[in-house]
Amino acid sequence: MTDRFCVNLSTGAENIDKATVGFVVANAALASGKDVLVFLTVEAVRFGFVDGATNIHASGFAPLTDLIDTFGKGGGKILTCTPCAKVRGLDEHPLVTGGVLGGGAGLVEFMTSGDQTAASVSY
Repeated sequence: MTDRFCVNLSTGAENIDKATVGFVVANAALASGKDVLVFLTVEAVRFGFVDGATNIHASGFAPLTDLIDTFGKGGGKILTCTPCAKVRGLDEHPLVTGGVLGGGAGLVEFMTSGDQTAASVSY
């Protein structure tokens, strides 16, 4: 069994259900004691920046800004794809709590470092 878990999220505001569920699952993994990384790519990179999830609220769930804040303050890591952010003109904006800019190398490092590979899901 692995103690690391990765959520790869590429969906942005075009599908608020998937975006929300990605952070719900990430928070659940964090609450169960896992070392958790959310890797944000494509349109989801917007969620790696302060105010990037404003007004996104899927019915039946907490607002996405709250889920992201809970995750970051709980020790979760948010790796926001640098090239994806740059293409969208976001790379100079402030990051959310727990957030860093990086690329595929950071994801590979998290997934394969040490004696365990990380379990992962994608949304």
